[in-house]
Amino acid sequence: MVIRILQSVHIIPITIPNSTKAPKKYGQRYVGSDSGALSGGVMGGRKGNPTLQNCNANLVARKAGGVVSSAMPPAPLQPGTLYLVATPIGNLEDITLRALRTLRECTIVAAEDTRRARQLMRAHDIDRPTLSCHKFNEAKRSGELLERLERGETIAMVSDAGTPGISDPGERIVRAVLAAGYRVEPVPGPCALAAALPASGLATAEFHFVGFLPHKSGARLRQLEALAEVPGTLCFYESPHRVVKFLGELDGLWPEAQVVLARELTKKFEEFLRGTPAELLAHYAERKPKGEFVALVQRAR
Repeated sequence: MVIRILQSVHIIPITIPNSTKAPKKYGQRYVGSDSGALSGGVMGGRKGNPTLQNCNANLVARKAGGVVSSAMPPAPLQPGTLYLVATPIGNLEDITLRALRTLRECTIVAAEDTRRARQLMRAHDIDRPTLSCHKFNEAKRSGELLERLERGETIAMVSDAGTPGISDPGERIVRAVLAAGYRVEPVPGPCALAAALPASGLATAEFHFVGFLPHKSGARLRQLEALAEVPGTLCFYESPHRVVKFLGELDGLWPEAQVVLARELTKKFEEFLRGTPAELLAHYAERKPKGEFVALVQRAR
């Protein structure tokens, strides 16, 4: 039996009651005098009677009107730094404030697909120059990016979706930048693996990320067989053109495994399919797979 779940995305506004006192300058935060105060700058303490202490740029403070804002101006981008900026995997709202600021303030955006990068930036009123940087020109671009870092430029690297370097271009450039002695800084955010695994219902305490399997059947089978003794949940990325082939391979190796296929993550038709390889094969015998998949496999032990 295949369990099919469709999920929709909802935006839930969160407001904080007005305080009796707002911070008058940056570099301060509210902490309460009771045990309800939390570390890390989260608001706590007696209602209406906050006190102020020094804090860092990542903490939040309460302002009049119930708006939550940064307690300090964020630090400027550092010259000669490569920023790895995670971008939405489907829903354009899934981007952090820090990612937007990095894209807005960087010297140039190194993008896997400049058209998609410009579309994202237009959606947030950002206008920065772009430079194509994909798996076919990554080696060539490394030298050019190093020259830019030498001049003190700040480079924001983005992939088509998700986090650069995770089954996307970026690994080779990161190695070149580090070898040359320059700084690489992650700007974390959306990642298909991180979205799918917690919602899968499978074990999350230990997992092994494989990414995409090779295209050729022999190489695929050898890699799967090599994973037989690897503990934990196995995590794959797969295309709609090969997901049925993938399920057949799983059925031959681990027919009792519990498999979760997550597709169209964060989009309108987000879907999680759960079952054994044979059950999922029967499901796709009646319909054509669509969308990119995260495949999660928990084998019987």
